[in-house]
Amino acid sequence: MDVFTAIQNRRSIRKYMDKPVEEEKLYKVLEAARLSPSAKNQQNWKFIVVKDKEIKSKLVKEAIKQPFVEQAPIILVSCGTEPDSIMKCGQPRYTVDLSIATAYMILEAYEQGLGTCWLGSFDEDKVKEILGIPDKVRVVAITPLGYPAETPFMRPRKDIKEIVCYNKYE
Repeated sequence: MDVFTAIQNRRSIRKYMDKPVEEEKLYKVLEAARLSPSAKNQQNWKFIVVKDKEIKSKLVKEAIKQPFVEQAPIILVSCGTEPDSIMKCGQPRYTVDLSIATAYMILEAYEQGLGTCWLGSFDEDKVKEILGIPDKVRVVAITPLGYPAETPFMRPRKDIKEIVCYNKYE
């Protein structure tokens, strides 16, 4: 599968099979994050792999009670370890770096026949408490990881003419 095919066909999965994820597949998903680019190659991140049912149950409560989060055999939590670092353009490095790394994980998961769903709706302080994450560290994204039990249709996308302009903002 090529990257563009993965981008075209990947969907956010909200129903998962009761089937464990093989360690080799999990490793490839995590390796995709490890190999992703980061500002100044600092790699100021930590990825938490949650498999424990009790911990997953607690995370569901903090992820606006979305039951599919607990349904997946694994929950991945992407954390920025140096939140004070700001790029010259004004963006925090950790949000950009973790967004890229999480996107790479999601695409590799699709390549491995796995499903994900990027979650941004969660109580960060409570997630940090549940997982023992230090106060300074920021949680950027949470995604369940597992075998899809659904095949959602592609949601509509804007026409490229609506989102692209050349040489200046129009």
